[in-house]
Amino acid sequence: MLMQLGLLVVSLLVLTLGAEGLVRGSVALARRMGVSSFFIGLTIVGFGTSTPELATSVTAAVRGSADIAVGNVVGSNICNIALILGVAALICPIALKLDVVRREVLVVIAVALVPWIALTSGGRLERWQGAAMLAGLAAYLWVGYARGRRDAQREAEAEAERELERELGVGKPGAASRPVVSVLLVLAGLGLLVGGSYGLVASASEIARGLGVSELVIGLTIVAVGTSAPELFTSVVAAVRGQPDLAVGNVLGSNVFNVLGILGLTCLVTPQAVSPQILAFDVPVMVGASVACVPIMLSGARISRAEGVLLLCGYAVYVGGLFTVVGGWFGEG
Repeated sequence: MLMQLGLLVVSLLVLTLGAEGLVRGSVALARRMGVSSFFIGLTIVGFGTSTPELATSVTAAVRGSADIAVGNVVGSNICNIALILGVAALICPIALKLDVVRREVLVVIAVALVPWIALTSGGRLERWQGAAMLAGLAAYLWVGYARGRRDAQREAEAEAERELERELGVGKPGAASRPVVSVLLVLAGLGLLVGGSYGLVASASEIARGLGVSELVIGLTIVAVGTSAPELFTSVVAAVRGQPDLAVGNVLGSNVFNVLGILGLTCLVTPQAVSPQILAFDVPVMVGASVACVPIMLSGARISRAEGVLLLCGYAVYVGGLFTVVGGWFGEG
């Protein structure tokens, strides 16, 4: 058990380092595309910090661990909103741009409903459904890119871009700004993510068996929180340094990518059976957390410390329910 715990910790560290390299390389390359800071936060940073979930879910799918593959996506989305935004707001209240956030929150709510399409196909997500999710992600990216190009032409966005570059350490001249170095960072990050995800899935499965807890619960909690560590780090630092676009865009972008990108690709690799617990309990919680963003983000155009505490309390109740009541209802653990 101690060896598996050690492997779990090392895997999480490798995943975090891999995500860091991938994000830095991706942001440096994105600067050359001339897009806005919010677009970078929503897509490049948001999707980049979701690559641990991507590598973990795909690896789990290949290994036949459907509960971890699907549970990781749903659990990560719940964690992103309730835990990460909660911690970030508790440390420093997050100011919001209502016109931008309102649009993206609606997209997050819509994609939270996607796992329920398994109800139309016998509790499974088929390859064609995965392909449809990826097509939806491509459309989302295209619209966001076009909007980001327009926004980048405004002076306010240009200033935000320069500030983001300073915060991420990619705006200064030197080796990190060279295209070749940026590409190498991306490739090295991907390599670390693949290796780290393999160790994470293997150790999590062994810990689950050793504790008598189902792989689904482990995927929804330990693996989900572990692979969300890059989002947590990025959003907290962004909130502290006065980068609300990055803090919120990171979370919203990650949630969209988790469902349309990760779940879509996972189903394309191999059809996924979705646990009755996920459909009856965890997906409703994910939808509820997404809907909760509306009143929280619109109240005073900021996420206050009190609202951060409310989000954290909600996450604690959810995790407590997974390990106690819900496991008994669905015969898990």
